[in-house]
Amino acid sequence: MESWQSPSFRRLPRAGTSPRLYDTARGVVSEAVPAFGAARMYVCGITPYDATHLGHAATMITFDVLNRVWRDNGFDVNYVQNVTDIDDPLFERADRDGVDWADLGRRETALFREDMEALSILAPRSYIGAVESMDEIVALVERLSDLGAAYRLEDGSGDHYFPVAAAPGFGGESRYDRATMLKFFAERGGDPDRPGKRDALDALLWRGERDGEPSWPSPWGPGRPGWHIECAAIAMHYLGDQIDVQGGGNDLIFPHHEMSAAHVQVATKQVPFAQHYVHAGMIGLNGEKMSKSDGNLVFVSHLRREGVDPAAIRLGLMADHYRSDRQWTDEVLRVAQRRVDVWRSAVALPSGPDTDDMLEEVRECLANDLDTTGALKAVDEWAAAALADTGDDAEAPMLVGNVITQLLGVPL
Repeated sequence: MESWQSPSFRRLPRAGTSPRLYDTARGVVSEAVPAFGAARMYVCGITPYDATHLGHAATMITFDVLNRVWRDNGFDVNYVQNVTDIDDPLFERADRDGVDWADLGRRETALFREDMEALSILAPRSYIGAVESMDEIVALVERLSDLGAAYRLEDGSGDHYFPVAAAPGFGGESRYDRATMLKFFAERGGDPDRPGKRDALDALLWRGERDGEPSWPSPWGPGRPGWHIECAAIAMHYLGDQIDVQGGGNDLIFPHHEMSAAHVQVATKQVPFAQHYVHAGMIGLNGEKMSKSDGNLVFVSHLRREGVDPAAIRLGLMADHYRSDRQWTDEVLRVAQRRVDVWRSAVALPSGPDTDDMLEEVRECLANDLDTTGALKAVDEWAAAALADTGDDAEAPMLVGNVITQLLGVPL
């Protein structure tokens, strides 16, 4: 699948600061130096029935900042992102709008790429759709089946499930108790009440062919994959049996990341699948949860069409820590636009204050679990001093402009 045009990245003077990240599975912040040579990062992408709301954007910005911090440290980054271009929400939206599901997926994926370019997101090395990964998905289901980690329902549906009992330590990534797992499983695409399952938490691996749905061949009959096995197969194929970071929004902690990790760990007998499970917080709107069911999603493309500066969108979403659930309001956008305007004025000056302390502070903040709040404050302080006519370093404005563009990813 075609990715988007990636902005260039140039390293800054001197060495960066090694990042430390919060790992959901362990509940601690620890060093995130790549363990396998190049940094291996898998971030779950969109299901393209709509693109790109501010929750998507906030998540992609989070892992873009991590990508930049790693690169600032001189690491090569093998970044893989998927597109869930075969799933029930896509079919439902296509049916509602009277369009072909594949055409809808292609259209919304193209819009997502445009939004990523506007927000200055470094493109993944591999941008992969589920539809183009059927061979890998089928092979992984076969592998699990050979290991006794797949079973077929006896109701004639042709559906195959993953038994969570086959995964030692299941629940260790999310650290949720069973009641919480069952609650989220029901709310987030699972089917805990399906008759014939061995365990209510068992996850769909392969859905047998249904009338009116697309299907693909497999050794056990035509059908299509479940959600979690898609990401497991794509991550394994493009990154290997173990990776440095598995990323996404915190609504993916369970069941999606828990199940995907279980699939890989059972198949490879390598634990953990990811050194860090990293999750971004949710974006609300004016004090309310933002969701498709409530009809209050804010889309990046809509803001852009209204003339909103993509730099302000990005800064507004970076103003608070990535792990916090936070709100998008008119005031957030106003503050972000004022910040962009001040920064642009400061870096346009012929000279400014020395940048050594500012660069060190930005690097240290970003290395401290991607503390963008502190990093933005460090730039604010330099900009205020520069506009107050403090400092005569003729190279400072250009360097600060590079810090803003390269480390923070804010297009000036």
